[in-house]
Amino acid sequence: MWAPAFVVAIMFYEVVMRYVFVKPTLWVNEMSLWMAGAIYLTAGLYAMQQRSHIRIFLLYDVVPRWLQKLFDIISALCIWLLAGAVIWGGYGEASAKLLRWERFGTAWDPPIPATIKPLILLTLVLLAIQVLSNLINDWNRPPEHHTPVDEFDMPPDQAPSDSPSEQEGRDQA
Repeated sequence: MWAPAFVVAIMFYEVVMRYVFVKPTLWVNEMSLWMAGAIYLTAGLYAMQQRSHIRIFLLYDVVPRWLQKLFDIISALCIWLLAGAVIWGGYGEASAKLLRWERFGTAWDPPIPATIKPLILLTLVLLAIQVLSNLINDWNRPPEHHTPVDEFDMPPDQAPSDSPSEQEGRDQA
């Protein structure tokens, strides 16, 4: 949460230095690219862990639980296939950039390629592990059903009342 604020702060600093004091910096652009790249990669992991990724509930909620589990397995296999292919294909380049400590080639010359390329592979490894964790965690979980109201943030006292069938199901539980 603080990392995007840091990127905004240094960009603001650059604007003030460049246009108010006419003293542009050499490092802010590269630092913001470096930080934003790391934020982008790790935000995907956080979204997967928090379950805030996109799932097509319109289709997922209308099928039986065994088919939902099959959908979960297929999506996990697709993610593992993607992660494995990128790791397999990118390992040589990432290790070469890290071992020779490749730099960005600008005036400030930070080691962005030497750090971001291996971070991509590390992120994919962690993503594959998180997908396995989600799959195991969801396997025996009771099915969830979503309504369009779930998409809106509203206080409970303003939410529409449940239909009689939903109230019956809750009373029996």
